[in-house]
Amino acid sequence: MSFADAARTCLTAKYATFSGRARRAEYWWFSVLYTSATVVLVGISFAIEVPLLSVLLLPFIVPMLSVSVRRLHDTGKSGWRMLIALIPVVGPIVYLVGMAVDSAPSANQYGPSPKAIG
Repeated sequence: MSFADAARTCLTAKYATFSGRARRAEYWWFSVLYTSATVVLVGISFAIEVPLLSVLLLPFIVPMLSVSVRRLHDTGKSGWRMLIALIPVVGPIVYLVGMAVDSAPSANQYGPSPKAIG
């Protein structure tokens, strides 16, 4: 999946879809988009001295959460596992490692493997 495909999928087709599975490429490409948008908005906010970050990133929060839950589903974990990132210091590390793990090779309780589908 390319950067454009991941952005299109997360921002339109699966904007608030918390069921199913998402491959690593979809999660990481959308994370790059989310992080880039954050950096740009922080830069603009400092330049014009107006707090834009919370207002303009609001539309990106739901797709970021949904792609994260679907990525955890792809590894066979519950979406609630995302809350592990709230544990200070070690939580974000465990969360990122969980997002980098390869997909479960076959169908699981969250659906068929997107790797097998294509």
